[in-house]
Amino acid sequence: MDRGVCALVINAVQDMSKLAIAEAMIAHYNAQDADAYVALMTDDAVEAGYRGAVLRDGKEGVRDGLNAMFAQFPENRADIITGYELGPFVVLHEKVWRTAAGEPFEVMSIYSFAGDKVERVEFVR
Repeated sequence: MDRGVCALVINAVQDMSKLAIAEAMIAHYNAQDADAYVALMTDDAVEAGYRGAVLRDGKEGVRDGLNAMFAQFPENRADIITGYELGPFVVLHEKVWRTAAGEPFEVMSIYSFAGDKVERVEFVR
């Protein structure tokens, strides 16, 4: 992403609610745009199982992990069933498909924020 686009993303994010930021991350996920997804995260952000092991460590680890998943599952998508915001946290209830013909699964994703950036996402499945 070039610096001009980054500046536009940063300015837009500063005016968004935390719930809207998490929803934007899912839109980027569904577009398989790992760069835009991680632009909404802190540099040291992680994705992890709920109270469990870290799955993807740091912005680069998240980007690499997402790109590998998108390559493996090019039809992958997540639909938000509902979402909640409370203080520095957002919880999204999602339905996820790896393939269009596959069985979906449900997940609760818990986003922890540092300011207007996501610093941790934990998945309950």
